[in-house]
Amino acid sequence: MKFDERLFFDRKEIMAVEKSLGDEKRKRIFGEERREILAIVLKADTAGTEEAIISSLQALDTDIVIVEVIHAGIGNISKTDLLMAETASKLIIGFNVDLLPRIKEAASEKGIEIRLHDIIYRLMDDIEQITHSMVPPIENEKITGRARVIALFSGGHKGIILGCEVVDGALALGKQFRLISDPGIVYVGTIDSLHIETKMVKKAVAGQQVGLKIPGFKRAKKNDLVEVFETIPSAFHIWQPQGGVFDLRSRRR
Repeated sequence: MKFDERLFFDRKEIMAVEKSLGDEKRKRIFGEERREILAIVLKADTAGTEEAIISSLQALDTDIVIVEVIHAGIGNISKTDLLMAETASKLIIGFNVDLLPRIKEAASEKGIEIRLHDIIYRLMDDIEQITHSMVPPIENEKITGRARVIALFSGGHKGIILGCEVVDGALALGKQFRLISDPGIVYVGTIDSLHIETKMVKKAVAGQQVGLKIPGFKRAKKNDLVEVFETIPSAFHIWQPQGGVFDLRSRRR
């Protein structure tokens, strides 16, 4: 059967709804008011450089991640800086400075990461990459089946059976699906029951008509869209301090 796009709603509208659901998902992860904090100890070679870096770091704040300099100073990285970093994100940024004796060994022992820079824009890029890694990505999706609701049947107490015509891909037990109606997405769940006539089936493919039961829901209408999807995990590495020194200077000393 040829897939007729006119049977379905504008894909851009659906994507807009999905994007808003993604924002809500992020709020559930972090809470309405809570934001992740990257608490940094900063050491620079001059007061002017220190002020410029702090100002630039503040510009990296987002709705989800705050970059906060909890301690800053002039001169080489010392034991005091390690103690301050140990109470925060265990991250020390040094700009045009070096380490006092035994600091490298102590940082490794305490799991504190020291990152040395001598170019401000590279320092900013470095910290921005770290903040990006603190934001879990919204997982990608793959659409594996679509069906049009052509009939509605009673599904018992507070439930309904959708008479569906599969027009693309397949509907299969255990798969996630969403029901898209006139206002947008009205239901998201898992396929627990499929019937072709009176026979229970595990799968229905394009061209077949199948009954899909939704318990506790009765807001479906004819011509609604059933969309089956699967989540594709994203490759994602959350930054964690690696004890030791990372010399990122253009001219290593």
